Amino acid sequence: MHIYKIICIFAGGNGIYTMKITDRFLKYVSFCTTSDEETNMTPSTPGQMEFAEYLAAELKQIGLQEVSLDKNGYIMATLPANTEGKPVVGFIAHMDTAPDASGKNIKPRIVSNYDGKDIVLNEKQGIVLETAKYPEILNYKGQDIIVTDGTTLLGADDKAGVAEIVSAMEYLVAHPEIKHGKIRVGFTPDEEIGQGADHFDVKAFGCDFAYTMDGGAVGELEFENFNAASCKITCHGVNVHPGYGYHKMINSMRIAYQLAVMLPRWETPEHTQGYEGFYHLIGMNGSVEETTLNYIIRDHDRARFESRKREMEHLVRKVNREYGDGTAEIVIRDQYYNMREKVEPVMHIVTLVEEAMKEVGVTPKVQPIRGGTDGARLSFEGLPCPNIFAGGENFHSRFEYLPIPSLEAARDVVLEIVKKVALLR
Repeated sequence: MHIYKIICIFAGGNGIYTMKITDRFLKYVSFCTTSDEETNMTPSTPGQMEFAEYLAAELKQIGLQEVSLDKNGYIMATLPANTEGKPVVGFIAHMDTAPDASGKNIKPRIVSNYDGKDIVLNEKQGIVLETAKYPEILNYKGQDIIVTDGTTLLGADDKAGVAEIVSAMEYLVAHPEIKHGKIRVGFTPDEEIGQGADHFDVKAFGCDFAYTMDGGAVGELEFENFNAASCKITCHGVNVHPGYGYHKMINSMRIAYQLAVMLPRWETPEHTQGYEGFYHLIGMNGSVEETTLNYIIRDHDRARFESRKREMEHLVRKVNREYGDGTAEIVIRDQYYNMREKVEPVMHIVTLVEEAMKEVGVTPKVQPIRGGTDGARLSFEGLPCPNIFAGGENFHSRFEYLPIPSLEAARDVVLEIVKKVALLR
């Protein structure tokens, strides 16, 4: 790390600036902010509030105004306009990391001048980021890449987005010659469990439109996403001594398995792409007496999305007809909807980003999100909110990585958006 710093400092000018955003990101991932939908709290885990308190202090330190941190862990801040009559634009990112992989004691390291070969993340445990399995990494040959030690996720989703926004705001404060309207910054908790917009005050945010910095690889630009729901199925059984279980025992785990295999085999994340939806079993826990299945349901098409939910309910009814009413119970909760219908009437805010990307040498890749962002729900609350790349790859995984040039590029896109908004009338 110290060698890398020396190289950057002697590079001069932009080199120092580059290291600042890298250091900022590395500091951010030192906070454990894994969210947890089982706590029924906001934020759902204490580490998120700890990180939020740090961020709020940092925003004040770099010179932003109206910095607020509410009891639910939501941060808002303002960079006042230095030119009048312009739209108010917002930039949003989330502070939590996904519960799909550990976010505790993250040990990032920088692979300098990546040579295009497999990367040994953890020699002791034999964990390797293989190019055969993750060929996208070959796109970053010759670049400096931040990786994990193979035991945790990295947290680029979405601490890269946070770092890009904060770094861009710091740059604008230091360069008042850059004309801009009023800019609002928002950081949210619990996005990864579908609750990031639950307590977001759109009226208080006060923007004409906004962008989430929560996409993946460099160039990604998204204004349509999955419709999403969570689904929890609880199967009830009866336990007796297995030697005397004939016509008495009801094994809830076997019922849950029976239900799970009735879903279409190929409509799962590992077998779908593009606009194809899926059912995804994300967790199961059971005993003979009781077993729970936790699913997420996804589809870009609203009609197919509703059909998927009805199918889950149908399968539960089918199990109950066989084993008796109340054997299986289901709870489905909608999480967010496809923002496309809310963004299409204001497509100039998407075009503006495409132009900004081209200005900084990034090729725009407009595509649907195979996931969701806070922006999806915020769009339905009156704040059109397309999604821009944060730069990482393999999110939610021990094999997550972040090319440093992608981190820089996303920051530069934010700055270019600000400049272009200042030209609007």
